[in-house]
Amino acid sequence: MSQRPKTVAQDSSAMHILLAEDDPALAESTARALRSQGWAVDHTPRGEPVPGSVKTDPYDLLILDIGLTGIDGFETLRRVRDQGSTLPVLMLTARDAIEDRVRGLEMGADDYLVKPFALAELVARVKVLTRRHQARQGSVLAMGTLRMDLDARRAWIGDQPLELSAREWAVLEYLLGRVGHVVGKEQILQAISGWDDALSENAVEVYVSRLRPKIEPAGLRIRAVRGFGYLVEEVDAAAGAAS
Repeated sequence: MSQRPKTVAQDSSAMHILLAEDDPALAESTARALRSQGWAVDHTPRGEPVPGSVKTDPYDLLILDIGLTGIDGFETLRRVRDQGSTLPVLMLTARDAIEDRVRGLEMGADDYLVKPFALAELVARVKVLTRRHQARQGSVLAMGTLRMDLDARRAWIGDQPLELSAREWAVLEYLLGRVGHVVGKEQILQAISGWDDALSENAVEVYVSRLRPKIEPAGLRIRAVRGFGYLVEEVDAAAGAAS
């Protein structure tokens, strides 16, 4: 039988974190580090109760171990995202393979930490993730017929949903947030830093090339400005400027 996360007494103004970790010693030390910041922490050693708890309780962050007993972290994350939750998710993994990290990020995780990790780094990552999430609550980016709901993490061209991978989303969000400015590859890398240590400027070129045909129906294009970076512009406006 699945158990609901163990709840601790909390100040209603404190950040509320759900920790899904099946290693008792690591769970205890992690929870202690988080509570030392004045945050409330609920803990579960299994993945099964997580989606229901996320749906009914006002959590600010989910810290999710990949190697959970029962359903693993990947399946837990899938269920959380499938029910429409945009809760920030920090994944914990003991696996070194880049494929595992990439899989988690593509499924909707916001960041990851490889075990063993420093508790100070965990606390720092939590602060960054929650700041980002709070800053974009209710925000919508729009250009041409493209609309990106940063809260729901969904995009549309007109009435048609636009399917984007996690990295395509991150690159497009960064570009649309700086319309009218040329954005360098290094800036894009810094904006999505912490996702994958192996990410390079060549990878940015790949994601930009994948985005171009996807946003074309919205009347948009990503123009390469030689020696500087990329610029998002509306096709009609670009044609007018060139004439």
